[in-house]
Amino acid sequence: MSILTVTYHSKALSRPTTFEMLIPNDSDSKCPIKALFLLHGYNFGAFNWVPEYLCEKYSFAVICPNGENSFWLDGISTGHKFATLLGEELPDYIRRTFGLAEKREDTHIMGFSMGGFGALHTALAYPDVYSKCAALSSALIVHEVAEMLPGSHNGVANYEYYRECFGEPSQVLSSRANPETLVDEILAKGGNMPEIFMACGTEDFLIENNREFHAFLESRSVKHLYFESPGIHDMPFWQEYAVKAADWMFGK
Repeated sequence: MSILTVTYHSKALSRPTTFEMLIPNDSDSKCPIKALFLLHGYNFGAFNWVPEYLCEKYSFAVICPNGENSFWLDGISTGHKFATLLGEELPDYIRRTFGLAEKREDTHIMGFSMGGFGALHTALAYPDVYSKCAALSSALIVHEVAEMLPGSHNGVANYEYYRECFGEPSQVLSSRANPETLVDEILAKGGNMPEIFMACGTEDFLIENNREFHAFLESRSVKHLYFESPGIHDMPFWQEYAVKAADWMFGK
């Protein structure tokens, strides 16, 4: 297994950015190496939380970008285009520079919490780039963001933070920052719908948000896998389901 730290100048972020990458260089597989873009949560940074043996077993690379606290969205300010980074710039860079995951069916995305939201949003915003996404304990908070008012604070961040990430809160539900909007766009166009894997712990504070999005997908007849099991908002739960998601993504 090769472990790399790569820094390049990002046009989407208007500055140099760094990502971590793991490549299974000892794989016996004759198939092209696939790629898993792995997204961290709020107040985290780029790191790998998928067991390395899975990379060797299924012959896939792991790319861990740094999304700061962006919700992996294109923010209002210059240099905060994190959705563009994930959907356009970074996959293209990986393909051109390393020759990995050159096809949609070889390109997948997974994340936890804020990164779970990011995985869903990115796959739905760029369905011709990503074929599968796994969203664990996803921070599907657009309905809460929509109710925030100037000067308010929800205990995690203030109104100005959410406005920077999501755009004008009063308009977020009809915007492309809302995964529900993106699902309806794909259905209206008859486009590629990414395959979706969701999981959340029954004691997680985000369980109702995940149940509601699961119900939304069912209401649109969008095929997906949804799992609940005992667990809270923590790394043991995410690593348990990262193994299950990787088996689903890359297994025969």
